Amino acid sequence: MSNPTNTPPSTESTAVGATINPTENRFTSWLSHVLSDLGKNGIFLALLAVIVLFAILTEGILLRPQNISNLVVQNGYILVLAIGMVMVIIAGHIDLSVGSVAAFVGACSGVFAVNWGLPWWLAVVLSLGIGALVGAWQGFWIAFVGIPAFIVTLAGMLIFRGLALVVLGNANIGSFPAEYRALGNGFVVGLFGESDPDLMTLGVGVLAIVLIVTQQLRTRRGRQKYGQDVEPMVWFAAKLVLISAAIAFFAYSLATYKGIPVTLIILAVLVLVYGVVMNRTVFGRHIYAIGGNRHAAELSGIKTRRVDFWLFVNMGFLAALAGLIFTARLNLAGPKAGDGFELEAISAAFIGGAAVQGGVGTIGGAIIGGLIIGVLNNGMSIMGIGIEWQQAVKGLVLLLAVAFDVYNKRRSAG
Repeated sequence: MSNPTNTPPSTESTAVGATINPTENRFTSWLSHVLSDLGKNGIFLALLAVIVLFAILTEGILLRPQNISNLVVQNGYILVLAIGMVMVIIAGHIDLSVGSVAAFVGACSGVFAVNWGLPWWLAVVLSLGIGALVGAWQGFWIAFVGIPAFIVTLAGMLIFRGLALVVLGNANIGSFPAEYRALGNGFVVGLFGESDPDLMTLGVGVLAIVLIVTQQLRTRRGRQKYGQDVEPMVWFAAKLVLISAAIAFFAYSLATYKGIPVTLIILAVLVLVYGVVMNRTVFGRHIYAIGGNRHAAELSGIKTRRVDFWLFVNMGFLAALAGLIFTARLNLAGPKAGDGFELEAISAAFIGGAAVQGGVGTIGGAIIGGLIIGVLNNGMSIMGIGIEWQQAVKGLVLLLAVAFDVYNKRRSAG
């Protein structure tokens, strides 16, 4: 028997809903978007925080045009390695041999370009080919024999360090042709005539801003077209202004020094190409799938062995390129080249958000992680901090980055 005094549930729900303030709802939604976006871009905010901190501690020296250019040139080879390393880590592997491979390839390029007198471009092509062959050698043992990548690349670290010493004969090789040296310390400047600041560098900066803004607007409109949730316009515009200001400052700094470093051009091409590979191709999706769940990827028909093989071929190629850039910057192929490169590249990938278990990571995150390490190195060097403390600080940063990743995974699982 019904009770006429009871209020129907629908009426009660409507009454409660009517008391909610629409302005409060909009503010809550806006705040939720902002906090979510800050969480997704935490690594970028960490880079900004490190830059601001050392800009203050070094009294502005960090942000001088010459120092900004040096940051790119000095850390170019680490950023190249970080691109390949994050792909390997996403697939659930690790590569401990990249420093030794870089040293070995640099030594080979010294023999080709200096001892044998081959044209610089032929020395570069042959060296990159050797790097790819080294990657194929290691990829064979990992993909088709089934030996864990940790063991194979640990052996590779010893093998190719020894071979580098054999090729060099425990001596240094130099000096390299000017065109070869441009890979590590060359600049593109003055294509539109001599000017200060360089007009070409400024034009490239403006073009980069236009392309980024256009791409972001297209992405936003596409999401709106399909009825997907988008961030508030104010926050969207604020981010674009911040990014544009950062690019403009960077471009102006390069324009007032020597122009665009050749290393930066190489990096830009690599980021674009590998960004497309990881986000827009079947091969990239397979890498993420293998890292997420290898057994499930195999059951779904993904040829995991083939993907693993080509991953290490690619890593060998990029290690060779990093070795060429480092050798060109020093104008010297030496026995100590490549020391610690693997640790810097792995740190850059993990600081940039790659997951220890695999399946998570981005090319952009690895680049930002590498830049954080570079700013730390550069800032502490300017401050006169000893190498022992620099190593300790970088180790602590790596530990905190991985701990943050583990914490986020546990919170998500909860």
